[in-house]
Formats: sequence, structure tokens, C-alpha cells
Amino acid sequence: MVFIAIIIGCILGAILGIQAPMISYTYSSYLAIAIVAALDTVFGGIVGVVNKSFDLKIFVSGFFTNAILAILLTVLGQKLNVDIYLAAIVVFVWRMLNNIGIIRRYYIEKWTKQIEARKNKNKSKETTAKEQ
Repeated sequence: MVFIAIIIGCILGAILGIQAPMISYTYSSYLAIAIVAALDTVFGGIVGVVNKSFDLKIFVSGFFTNAILAILLTVLGQKLNVDIYLAAIVVFVWRMLNNIGIIRRYYIEKWTKQIEARKNKNKSKETTAKEQ
């Protein structure tokens, strides 16, 4: 169910993105860091679904809190003339890659168990056929 919502959101985002005007260079760093923070939250939500610990309140609050915090770090960095947003990008990307690793391991284990179950099922069918 969550995956369907993610796919629909991606399709809507792509359609709306084509129709949207270009973002000026002034705001592009804000938008980039907000997108990275939001994607981190999305992958964290998928991990929550995989671990059966997903909570919509935590997801929504994390989505907006991470995005706003990342934008505020970017603003602070520009005021101080320091590229603080690079540190935020590194942290968010590291967390995203960690979450993707968790998701990948979950599905590899799930598919491996399914393949083993099919093999065991086929072996049991062959054994019963030989006994008859």
C-alpha cells in the first residue's frame, strides 16, 4: 500500500515538475537540501514498514522537521558564509544509504526464503511421487 502511494507520488511529482517553472539559482540550494531531507524520511518510512514499526505521525513530523531543519541549516550557512548544507547533505545521504541497505537485506532474505520454500516443496513432491 505504501509502495503504491510512493509510485503515485513520484508520477504526480514528475508530471507537475514538467509543468512547473524553473527554480532560480538563488533557491536551488534550499530546494536541493529539502528534497534530500525529505527522501531520507521517505526511506526511513519504508524501513519502518519493513520492520512493522511504521507510525504515520512520526513519518509526517519527521518529513517536515527534517526538511525545515535542513533549509534552516542552509540559511545559517549562507549567513555565516560557510557551506553547512554540505554537512547536512552528507548526513542525510548516509542515512538514506543505510536505510536502502536495510531494505535491500530485507527483500533479499524474503526472496531467498521463498526460493528455499519452493525447492523444499518440489523435493517433498518428488519424494512422495517416488514413494508411490
